[in-house]
Amino acid sequence: MDYKKFLYEQKKREKVLKAKATKVVIKEIRFGPQTDDHDYDFKKKHAEKFLKDGAKLKAYVFFKGRSIVYKDQGEILLLKLASELEEIGKVEQMPKLEGKRMTMFIAPKTNKKN
Repeated sequence: MDYKKFLYEQKKREKVLKAKATKVVIKEIRFGPQTDDHDYDFKKKHAEKFLKDGAKLKAYVFFKGRSIVYKDQGEILLLKLASELEEIGKVEQMPKLEGKRMTMFIAPKTNKKN
């Protein structure tokens, strides 16, 4: 078998596999440590929409200046979001403080009723 023909067929197979691969979309939602109820509800609706569309969600609380003192409020906010989105998404990574950000990942639940 010709080596050039082998390389051509291998590239062709890789191209087909790449076309079938699903692309993971990550949407971000940013909160402050003292986000009000209305703002929280507004952002929660966006999070629901993102998860229903099949995108992963990265929710994070950004601490500016001395607001790092309110780490516990940020964690409570993220856990509240996770519990309210429990029906349509599952938590991939629990809230974790990285520098001035506390990050949490939520993945959409897949429906296997199809």
